[in-house]
Amino acid sequence: MNVVYYRYFKEDIPFHVDDSHHPIVLNPRKCPALESEAGEVVRALEHPIDSPRLKDIVKPGEKIVIVTSDISRPMPSWVALPCVLDELGKAGVRDEDVTVVFGLGSHRKQTEEEKKRLVGEEVYNRVRCIDSDPDDFIHMGTCKNGTSVDIFRTVAEADWRILVGNVEYHYFAGYSGGMKAIMPGVSSRAAIQSNHRNMIKEGAYAGNLEGNPVRDDIEEVYQYCPVDFILNVALDENHHIAYAAAGHHVKAHRKACEFLDSIYKIHIDHPADVVIVSTSGFPKDINLYQAQKSIDNAKHSVKEGGIMVVAAACKEGFGSDVFAKWIMQYDTPDDRIKAIHEHFELGGHKSAALALVEKKCNIYLVTDMEDDLVRKANMTPFHNLQEAVDAAFAKMGKDASCYIIPDGGSTLPMED
Repeated sequence: MNVVYYRYFKEDIPFHVDDSHHPIVLNPRKCPALESEAGEVVRALEHPIDSPRLKDIVKPGEKIVIVTSDISRPMPSWVALPCVLDELGKAGVRDEDVTVVFGLGSHRKQTEEEKKRLVGEEVYNRVRCIDSDPDDFIHMGTCKNGTSVDIFRTVAEADWRILVGNVEYHYFAGYSGGMKAIMPGVSSRAAIQSNHRNMIKEGAYAGNLEGNPVRDDIEEVYQYCPVDFILNVALDENHHIAYAAAGHHVKAHRKACEFLDSIYKIHIDHPADVVIVSTSGFPKDINLYQAQKSIDNAKHSVKEGGIMVVAAACKEGFGSDVFAKWIMQYDTPDDRIKAIHEHFELGGHKSAALALVEKKCNIYLVTDMEDDLVRKANMTPFHNLQEAVDAAFAKMGKDASCYIIPDGGSTLPMED
């Protein structure tokens, strides 16, 4: 076949597969062409789902918080936020009454340059832009399964709460977006851990909302921390806005999920012997903590005992101290899976999710990480994508079947 290029951090790297393996590329369907990303956002804001327009909800002089994504997400806030601020301006809202909060969840704090890059210089200079702080929270209630609704003080004390984010598949919450900007986005560490504990329950998997215990818990948070309006977008393969939905915190989110499925949920007839997957580069391959999501999506397409070749730079290494601790503490996938059932810990949950994939297939990781760390994570290290691909076919044989997944972070291959 022709040479394929995978995004690796911020550059493109090539590889090829011999035609004898009949490689099938699992690409998303083409998104409808848009004249303007900002125009699509404006359309959604002007035609909200099951909600008045934002300009008809908010009132001048009251504190407004807009929660948006941090640097680990591909949300183009620099496109969306100016449109939201313009809509607020139509209600007479002053810039000094607006705060943009980056929902860090359990992620690291950001630099001022990173914040500026996320929202754009104009927004950064117009309104206050801050990271959430999981240690500075107000307790607002308790969900029925015991999750404490502990919300970052600035968000909890706001008069109006607006959520902005992109919708993509999430390996145990079903999808990102919606109320996920609140839980875990701006929640305490203990609250996040309690919510994520549900990931080991039935129904917690990518692409599932019905009876998903993690998503149910997330949306119950609304009863204690109401949200007034959301803007969720779905992105194309170039991380540009392809669709926007605004309005009700659940109904607008579901419309964005429906659009996502129409583009990125790909039917497969059977799993393959070798699956070659890219995270689609930065920021999804900034560390193994983030790259794991692509691995989890791709697991549906690989046979038991097959090989998954993953291109992920992981320049920040594991990306989480707790995740790293669990990788280093336990020697085998079975050890990590057993441990997460015995004592759930946020960060450790990622190591257990990775272990479940490793129980199904071998993972060849093409990465900048040190070889010893990759091996400790029960994966085989490579630093050249073609070498990893060739090694996979050498092991699986001349008749090995193959799927190529250029955007593992967004594509969900499923047999059903």
